[in-house]
Amino acid sequence: HVVPCLAQLCISRILSGDHQFLREAMAAATLARRSFALTSRACLLQRAAFRCPQRQLATPQLLAPAARYFSRASWETGDDVDLDSVAYGFMASQALFSALELGVFDKIAAAGEKGCTEQEIWKACGVEAPRTTTLLTSLAALKCLRRSSDGYYTLSPNTAEYMVSSSRNYYGDYLQYQIGRQFYHRMGALPDVMRTGKAPSYASWFSDPDVAKTYTQAQHNGSVATAKYLVKKKLQLGGISNMLDVGGGSGAFSYVFTEATPGLKSTVLELPEVCRTGESIKTQQPQDIQERVNFVELDATSPDWPVDDASFDVVLMSYISGSVPESIILPLYKNAHKALRPGGRLLVHDFMVNDSLDGPALAALWGLQHVTVNASGLGLAPFEIIDRMGEAGFDKSKCESMEMIQSMTKLIVAYK
Repeated sequence: HVVPCLAQLCISRILSGDHQFLREAMAAATLARRSFALTSRACLLQRAAFRCPQRQLATPQLLAPAARYFSRASWETGDDVDLDSVAYGFMASQALFSALELGVFDKIAAAGEKGCTEQEIWKACGVEAPRTTTLLTSLAALKCLRRSSDGYYTLSPNTAEYMVSSSRNYYGDYLQYQIGRQFYHRMGALPDVMRTGKAPSYASWFSDPDVAKTYTQAQHNGSVATAKYLVKKKLQLGGISNMLDVGGGSGAFSYVFTEATPGLKSTVLELPEVCRTGESIKTQQPQDIQERVNFVELDATSPDWPVDDASFDVVLMSYISGSVPESIILPLYKNAHKALRPGGRLLVHDFMVNDSLDGPALAALWGLQHVTVNASGLGLAPFEIIDRMGEAGFDKSKCESMEMIQSMTKLIVAYK
């Protein structure tokens, strides 16, 4: 309001010939504008001091409904860390995992468009106590749920698409079983692992049949989706006939690759307990696929693989390079080079940060998670992979690097 009033006064003084007043008034107006700018910035700083979540400052694109994003806006935007978002994020994680364990999202989805009251959710979940309402309030605050003025809970678009088991894009089982039940608790050991360098290996971890089964089953659907994306968008398989799937878990990549390539046969090398779960999942595949995918029990870090030299067109290693000790990576790639025919390809898919080693955040955090079960491992970046491929005998100049799961994984392709 100051500037317009001064302008009106200045006009009257100009008409009266008082130019000195005009100069003084304009100087005052300039000072007022600067003071307003400084006051506004002080208000913003005060808001920051009260820790307003940076996510509110994200672009509309990042907050668009019904879209799955793999990077936190508060991690990737701005010039400084949102300490509270990082420090208290574990609470939000457990709210989500608990809702999946109790079947909250499925039960609300089953109620239809109107949703459920808290009492209906209490009864459906079998936890008829105020703590269920506390959980619902947290889920609403996190925008997983929406609560109407008359007390009905419905699902957010993202929750409906990705956390309801009947949805075609469901991956709640992966979050519930692998992240919630397994990795979440392993991350609690990170401070001790960092100090001592002592952690169980994946081989020892998966020697427990229940751990191996839970991990492999939870990973399966996500791996199938990744494999389909790879075949459809990133990689031309061509007329290949033999594939070696090293540490192939459930066999997800092998099922997708063989389905997409008539006549292709795949051998999956895996730990014994993982093979058992993989064989069970294989029985759910079409008969033709079952006949073309074969599981062989082996710790892939073994110096000798039970395969013939120069007998494969493709060797695939998905989520292996970051799961073994750093000293094992080069021998793995040498074994792959030996197993490939001339012109064959080694495909390495894994969590990788950029070569600048400063992000993306989720790729970096996955690398850190691996430390809790692989204390001697290497945080991966494309240059780390490609350098070792060159040492193993591949032509570094022909290696290709491409983004896979946004902000999380990359694919490196090497040629023999």
